[in-house]
Amino acid sequence: MKRERKMFRTRIVWGWTEFSGFLKDGWKYALIFSVIFAGVGLVIPLEWLVALSIVSIIMVISGFYQAGSFIYLTAAAVALGWLFDFNEWSANLGFINYDGYYIAWEWLLPVALLAGGFVIAEGLMISKNGAPSASPRLQKSPRGLKAAAYDSKRLWLIPVLLAVPGSLIEEVAPYWPQIPIGQSSFSFILFPFVFGFQNRARKTLPVYLYPAIGKMTWKLGVGIAVLALASLLWEPLAIIALILGVIGRLVITLYFEMKERQGNHAVTPHSQGLMIVDVLPDSPAHKMGLLRGEVIRKVNGLSVSNETELYEAIQVNAAHCRLEVLDHSHEVRLRQHIIFRHDHHRLGLIVVN
Repeated sequence: MKRERKMFRTRIVWGWTEFSGFLKDGWKYALIFSVIFAGVGLVIPLEWLVALSIVSIIMVISGFYQAGSFIYLTAAAVALGWLFDFNEWSANLGFINYDGYYIAWEWLLPVALLAGGFVIAEGLMISKNGAPSASPRLQKSPRGLKAAAYDSKRLWLIPVLLAVPGSLIEEVAPYWPQIPIGQSSFSFILFPFVFGFQNRARKTLPVYLYPAIGKMTWKLGVGIAVLALASLLWEPLAIIALILGVIGRLVITLYFEMKERQGNHAVTPHSQGLMIVDVLPDSPAHKMGLLRGEVIRKVNGLSVSNETELYEAIQVNAAHCRLEVLDHSHEVRLRQHIIFRHDHHRLGLIVVN
């Protein structure tokens, strides 16, 4: 938000955008996963949840959301637990004495299934929320002109009801209700899963880039879940699912980053008019349906090529503004709006000359 004010003298994205979507965007997935995982009795070891909490906190504090994909956090938690067990390390975390855990298919299967489900949710949320939260920043084009790129940075939380071995919970909270099943007892806890996303759109408009990233991500999640289920036939497939998931998510990230670094900016000065960088929320431009990456050719019948000409043309008929716009398909569409006294005096447009 501070960068937006510095570059454009105004805030474009609402300051609480990330916080408001922190839990709101994932509530339906929280409900679905709670019903599925608790319903089928998917048991998650508490030791892995502790390790996942550690790596998630590090990710959040560092702000390095590029490493915030749930498959990265899952694999890092598995590796952390294995390192503690292999080296016989121990850490007193206050509520538990953490010693790590040995690699076993019995808990890798539910963890891999959990990872697959969350990567599917991650992809769907990137598709839906990546573009609306993207914040523009000015850059120089290869020809030295002003251009715009878009940074999207999101953090999501999905609380899920999980079954964990009751004996471990009993050591920490003996009052916690337990459910005996056969020779073992289990407890249900509502665990908050956190994961993040960060990317920059340069060559492709956010409205097209992030759905493409999201689609490939949720398909990867389906693959992880299928491999995890296949481990019922061959146990090593559970760990293979996690390894291939990490590789696959890394390939998706690198593919789109390399693609976006090549070629010209999508939003740069245009020969046929004035390129829109962004539209302020609830402004006249927003009500007219103007979009990032569209080109304003004429205002009130007058051709415009820079910001000065745009606002001079608006004054020709400020009460009823009529715009001729080139959309993303380079087709002409007409937009008009009655501008009231309390409306934004600049229509609420951010443009590049």
